[in-house]
Amino acid sequence: MDIKENFHTHTYRCKHATGDVADYVQAAVDKGLDLIGISDHTALPDNRWEYIRMAFDELDGYINAIDSAILDFPQIKVLKSLECEYADEYQSFYRDTLLGDKNFDYLIGAAHFVPYDNDWQSSHKLEAKHILAYGEYFVKSMESGLFAFMAHPDVFGYNYPYWDDNCISCAKDIFAAAETLKVPLEINGLGLRKDKVETPDGLRPPYPLVPFWEIAQDYSIEVICNSDAHRPIDIIANINDAKDIATKNNLKYTDTSVLINQKYLSKY
Repeated sequence: MDIKENFHTHTYRCKHATGDVADYVQAAVDKGLDLIGISDHTALPDNRWEYIRMAFDELDGYINAIDSAILDFPQIKVLKSLECEYADEYQSFYRDTLLGDKNFDYLIGAAHFVPYDNDWQSSHKLEAKHILAYGEYFVKSMESGLFAFMAHPDVFGYNYPYWDDNCISCAKDIFAAAETLKVPLEINGLGLRKDKVETPDGLRPPYPLVPFWEIAQDYSIEVICNSDAHRPIDIIANINDAKDIATKNNLKYTDTSVLINQKYLSKY
């Protein structure tokens, strides 16, 4: 399938990616894309989780790098974005500062961590007791109205080797909320480039989870397919694989024009 856009990319600032904004935009031009969204892990006012995201004092430099790329690459649409974890204390920062004063085009919601027992549990290291909490937090993130779409909703399977009743309940809660709130869910190509997970049924990617997206067929949801590039060379990597999952499960693609003009905010 012809690929013309990718809304999920990272830069060196998150400490687990390589390349700067211009490198990703050039890679997008080289691959013939019409649109590229730069969406590194957001800086946070309290520098929480700084080991996997930019420091707060790097935010303006990140913005300047995107603004420069917009001028330097007029042949492609470059969008300014961030990938965010939801917390009540960041509501004003996301809405008033990032989408408001800083004029970001869109924000991506994600759940790399799960609030559990007065702490935050990594979604890469979930146990059975955490799965339903992940679903509850993911739904709360959608309900905030801040995010144009939600990244890799099935990341709870990153190192959880089972597909059990907890996973099924979690999936159904996420899809029901996505249907009601009309928030698109991402089929994320990055998981297909990661080391396989050992399960009772054999090896599988950490995500996308096949049984998760099979359940999606029962709900009226929309999806977006992205590479989640952490290297310029991966600017379109595995997007077609993600689209194959969507096609196989008869899932509808979202109208990505809403990410260009912030129309999605008018719903809230």
